Amino acid sequence: MVESAGLEAAVMTLADHPRLAAAPPAPAPPAAPPAPTLSRSGRPSRRHRISRLLLRRTGTSLITLLLVSAGIFAVAALSPIDPLTAHLGDNYQSATQAQRDAARAAYGLDQSWWQSWAHWWTNLLHGDLGWSTTQHQPVSTVLAERLPFTLGLSAAALAAAALLSLALGTWAGLRAGRVPDRAVSGGVTVLAATPPFVLSLLLVAVFAVAGAWFPTAGAATPGLEAGGTDLLWHAVLPWAALTVSQLPWLTLTVRTAVADAAGTDPVTAARARGISGRRLLVGHVWPAAAGPSLALLGTRLPEVIAGAAIVEAVFGWPGVADALVTAATGADFPLLATLAMAAAGFVLAGSALSDAAAVALDPQADLTA
Repeated sequence: MVESAGLEAAVMTLADHPRLAAAPPAPAPPAAPPAPTLSRSGRPSRRHRISRLLLRRTGTSLITLLLVSAGIFAVAALSPIDPLTAHLGDNYQSATQAQRDAARAAYGLDQSWWQSWAHWWTNLLHGDLGWSTTQHQPVSTVLAERLPFTLGLSAAALAAAALLSLALGTWAGLRAGRVPDRAVSGGVTVLAATPPFVLSLLLVAVFAVAGAWFPTAGAATPGLEAGGTDLLWHAVLPWAALTVSQLPWLTLTVRTAVADAAGTDPVTAARARGISGRRLLVGHVWPAAAGPSLALLGTRLPEVIAGAAIVEAVFGWPGVADALVTAATGADFPLLATLAMAAAGFVLAGSALSDAAAVALDPQADLTA
């Protein structure tokens, strides 16, 4: 009994020992990072793929904007135009050398292009876009006054062109090789060969001069501020010209994508299951044709911007086109760099959003570049 009691006293549990009982518990292993949400097929979900796509595009876009801005300042430094001559204008010949040196230092023209580029970025990060020497006001004011006109006109024209091309391209694509297809393809090919300025002048001649149904130029009736129905009335012809100029390639792309999608195995299988009409079009044909169409829609933004500049020049639309041309010919580097960066930013954003929309619509798409 004594030996048994001693053995029981010697064999103590971990909780009975006073020092061991007070010891902290062993730390738990670190939690593993949450795995991406997987779809039923075992692939990352569309939301995860879209987020990954936009994150990567954001990184590459920042690098692209840095290179674009550096290229603008580097090319501008090689320009034969003397910025000081453009800034002083008629006062250049009468100015003394001391006055010229003072003006050159005030405008930062005595710096190298990379110094001017670094100075411009420093001011940009502090919210200062600089001073426009051709518009004689801050660049931010120029953008605030002119950019809404260009963005509104371009967005309305691109939306209208996208809807019209979707209707025409689908109608032609589902009838590939037949009379409707040849009619649509031939018509938009003729429009593609017509320059935007010719189309704009034709609209002015027919609807503004001969018919006197719409204003010939401007964004407001003389003596009135731009806005309301008067603004919309003045915007009809510029909007029509820009819409028609974007219609051809979008229509041809939708037509080809729909024709290809209509012959794929999933669409054929859906037809075999008795699916037809709107259900077949919306549920099977359009999702398969969305990728090429949306990709082109994003890459057409440079042409939309260029076409908007031409249309604005013809119709006297008070957008950024006139300011861009004046900044280029007047060596207005702060305004020129800002407008070029804004155009590049819109193109990059449009491309990224169009690819994200393609991933959202097509479960097979996996665009990550």
